[in-house]
Amino acid sequence: MKPRERVEAALSHRRPDRCPFFVSFTPEFARRLKQDIKINTNLETHNPHGGGNLYQLETALGQDLLVTSVGWANSYYQEPGDYTDEWGVGWRSVQYQTAYGKGRYTEVVDHPLAEDEAVENFQSPDPERPELYQEARKTLVKFQDDYYICGGVVTTIFETAWALRGLDRLLLDLLENPDLADRILDIPFKYHLTVARKLAEMGVDMIWLGDDVGMQNSMLISPATWRKFLKPRMARLIREIKEINPDLKVAYHSDGDIYPIIPELIEIGLDILNPIQPKSIDPEKLNREYGDQLSFWGTIDEQQTLPFGSPDDVREEVKNRLQNIGKDGGLIIGPTHHVQLDTPLENFWAMIETIKNTPLG
Repeated sequence: MKPRERVEAALSHRRPDRCPFFVSFTPEFARRLKQDIKINTNLETHNPHGGGNLYQLETALGQDLLVTSVGWANSYYQEPGDYTDEWGVGWRSVQYQTAYGKGRYTEVVDHPLAEDEAVENFQSPDPERPELYQEARKTLVKFQDDYYICGGVVTTIFETAWALRGLDRLLLDLLENPDLADRILDIPFKYHLTVARKLAEMGVDMIWLGDDVGMQNSMLISPATWRKFLKPRMARLIREIKEINPDLKVAYHSDGDIYPIIPELIEIGLDILNPIQPKSIDPEKLNREYGDQLSFWGTIDEQQTLPFGSPDDVREEVKNRLQNIGKDGGLIIGPTHHVQLDTPLENFWAMIETIKNTPLG
């Protein structure tokens, strides 16, 4: 099967020749991987959220799905130092040390809507700009015959909103000033609605939405709060992009435990749930209860098994997921987050080789 056919089979709950997979990397791990497989590519602009991804690593690995991302999430990893993105959000670059060298992550530190009076006159960037979609167009032209193309529009509403406002302030707004919260949430919602519609019109195969609303063992906000503020917006967005293309698949991302809202995500039209973080949600239980209504994307533990387990631990977990979730389709397997710098290459290759060499029959 071509990678494209493999993903189409899995998402139709038919058994492919092998389970399709997707992997993304932090910039530092991408550089290690580039050196390990000895490919000549400039990864200085590599951003796991999108923007400057050349796909040479992904295609060299033989993965099946390629993501082209448009939206606020592309603001991660923009500069080597501190910077302010086009939304006015300030970012700090923070270094960390691993056995494989120094890495860095970017964290939000300045919020342009921290003061109430800033909300009224705030102007978001223009989502109609043609240049935003140049990479998506190139990706579709170059790769869509062979690969399944996903339009990434993650950090769709809540995460962008709290970056603009500040997490503490927005959480208080949801309780104390819901009208103001609605105005703030509408800023990223309207922007990303336009982005998702444009990507759907361009012909991507999947739109990847989502917001991190889960913590390790519970939701970050209550199901009732999600139901009031986020569900109606997500429902409208999914409805409008599926009106453009009824065959379009919709994925939703949230780290952590979002078990209480899964039935309502299905209700509003979700096709694929990502990333199925196994330390927070039991993948096999999820498959038993919702596997006839959803496909799953992820499931390989990025908290313990991949960075800190042995290669045999990795092989065992991959085989378990393939046998118990992906055997008859319904799974795009991969790590539950970008592969981090602290991951041993032998563990990474144990994952890739086991995925590619394990028959599903």
